[in-house]
Amino acid sequence: MHRVSVRRHARLLDSAPFEALEAVNVIVPDGLLIPDLVIADTAAAAEASTTLEADDIVAAVEIASPSTRVTDKKMKPALYAAAGIEHYWRLELDPAPRLYLGDLDPLVQVGETTRLTDPFPLDFDPARLRR
Repeated sequence: MHRVSVRRHARLLDSAPFEALEAVNVIVPDGLLIPDLVIADTAAAAEASTTLEADDIVAAVEIASPSTRVTDKKMKPALYAAAGIEHYWRLELDPAPRLYLGDLDPLVQVGETTRLTDPFPLDFDPARLRR
C-alpha cells in the first residue's frame, strides 16, 4: 500500500509547476535523506541523476509506516527544516489516510478536501490515495 500511495500522490502533483520524484537522495547538512517523494524545481530535476541539493526541493513527502512513523514524525521535520526545505508533508495511512502539513496543523483527514496555495495550488483529499 505504501508504494501505491506514493505513486498516487505523485500523480496528484502532475499538474504542479514542479517535478514529483520518488525516492531521490536529498543532501542535507547532517547527511543524506531519501524521502518517499519530493517536489523539486523542474530544471534541477531534469539535470539530476539520483541526488538533489536541499535548495532544489520545494516539499518533502513521507508516507509513514509502522516502522518509520516515529522517525517521520519526530526527526525528519527538524532535518528538513535545518536544510531550508520549507514544506514537509507526512501521510499516515492507518487507520485511515491523514495528511499532516508541517508539524501538526493543518491535519487533512479522509473525506475532507483542503485547498493548498503554497507552494502551489492543489485541492487534496487523502481518500484519493486509497483504492
